[in-house]
Amino acid sequence: MLTLGCALAAGAQIHTETVEYRDGDTVLEGYLAYDTSIQGKRPGVLIVHQWMGLTDYEKKRAEMLAKLGYNVFALDIYGKGIRPKTTQEAGAQAGKYKNNRALLRARAQAGLAILEKQELTDSKRVAAIGYCFGGTTVIELARGGADVAGVVSFHGGLDSPHPEDGRNIKCKVLALQGADDPFVPAKDLAAFEDEMRQAKVDWQLVKYGGAVHSFTQQDAGDNPSLGAAYNEKADRRSWEAMKEFFAELFN
Repeated sequence: MLTLGCALAAGAQIHTETVEYRDGDTVLEGYLAYDTSIQGKRPGVLIVHQWMGLTDYEKKRAEMLAKLGYNVFALDIYGKGIRPKTTQEAGAQAGKYKNNRALLRARAQAGLAILEKQELTDSKRVAAIGYCFGGTTVIELARGGADVAGVVSFHGGLDSPHPEDGRNIKCKVLALQGADDPFVPAKDLAAFEDEMRQAKVDWQLVKYGGAVHSFTQQDAGDNPSLGAAYNEKADRRSWEAMKEFFAELFN
């Protein structure tokens, strides 16, 4: 089932669709965005949402990427209609998948399959990005051996219950972290670095000074003492780092 819509942008016409799909018996609902003024196939970007599920935030990011010339699909990990209203609900949903990495990878792969089969996607040039919970997810997608060019984690959890899975990573990895993020402890960063080194992955880890968790999300507020807060500089710099990474992957 498709619900169609479009938005006009300067020099571009952004088409969006709500796409219903499945992982086994579970019905999921994602969001597709692309620029109709561009002809032919283009690189694809998969977006994985933060712990509140697929929201207007990911849809905005999808449209921003579509304006840059990508075919973009924001997937749904939780299921159609499952959109947490509180942090308690979000924690329960995110925990269900973080405690079952095989299921998390399967849900990510289901979304990746939708992106790859789109007529406008150049399936040999695909990357995945994710925010917070989604950042964890794209790293897990890579650990599962996904055939993508690269993954970008924005303020994601980098821990792994099975660090030996790093050897399955075929793609380039970019992790963008708040240097003062209390939810991603130094031991997790050290373990992530060791995992990447041991597996000989082409990886980068960038830390933004003064930034805490959720630094790309304006609705996180402006009080870093709470552990999660928006940081305009880190938001801007991390987006530019992603763009430079994509230029390396796709050009």
